[in-house]
Amino acid sequence: MEALIASYADDSSDSDSDSNPTPPQPPSASTSLTPLPPPPISLLQPPNSFVPLDSLPSSQVNRVRSFPHIEGNYALHVYIPVYIPSATRKGLASFLKKVTAIVPTLHAVDVDVPLSGLLKDEALLEKVVLGREFHISLGRTVPLRMHQINSVVSMLRQRLQFQRRYLIDFNKWEIFVNDDLTRTFMSLEVVEGGLAQIRKQIQAVDEVYKLHNLPEFYKDPRPHISIIWALGDIRDTLKRMVEEEMKKYKVGSSSRQKCIFTSKFTGILCKIGNKMHEICKFQEE
Repeated sequence: MEALIASYADDSSDSDSDSNPTPPQPPSASTSLTPLPPPPISLLQPPNSFVPLDSLPSSQVNRVRSFPHIEGNYALHVYIPVYIPSATRKGLASFLKKVTAIVPTLHAVDVDVPLSGLLKDEALLEKVVLGREFHISLGRTVPLRMHQINSVVSMLRQRLQFQRRYLIDFNKWEIFVNDDLTRTFMSLEVVEGGLAQIRKQIQAVDEVYKLHNLPEFYKDPRPHISIIWALGDIRDTLKRMVEEEMKKYKVGSSSRQKCIFTSKFTGILCKIGNKMHEICKFQEE
């Protein structure tokens, strides 16, 4: 299990950033990794947030492309959007506050705001870190040529249009480390409710990828959303805290875990470059 967890690399809903871990891909001998400057924090303002991110301290994070930029290529990412219910955020924020007191180098995924600067205001911590969109990846973030875009979107819609509403249970905290051991992620994993449906959706996305000669997802998918990250390999420190927290979610002597929170499956989105494509969507009830 340790080897599997350590093998996860990183991925994000934002083209080729490294906020959410996915399995590593062996780099080409002719490919050099290009450091990227941090994105302007104003561009990362969550649409449902009441907190101006420009007013918060952000870290200057050097990002590394998961694949080299080539003119005419667009980053493709297929995912399920996830929002953490407001009733759950307070408890999660309290836990993150305890973790940050011990590991002060933690940052919010995507927005790269240090959690240490939010400790004095738990409500702000809750909004900035937890009150925004997360995602469950259904495929690798890969480069797509312009002439492939219409075909990929059309086939994804064809394969995934008849989806039924279901519930996604996030049952456990898990720690992932990217391939080169430069980042550690604390994530919430789906291990029971919704897992079978998500894996079927991953299989459908894989079929479309395969038809376009794109790399498929990993063989043993572990659907999750990443919440926070830290530089370096600090899995041992975070794992001890996670194990302590997960004791609260054990039901007696049973191995079955209570759910940390449940999210409704509301649809699937496909981001190509900066453009969003709706693959399937349910109207909010």
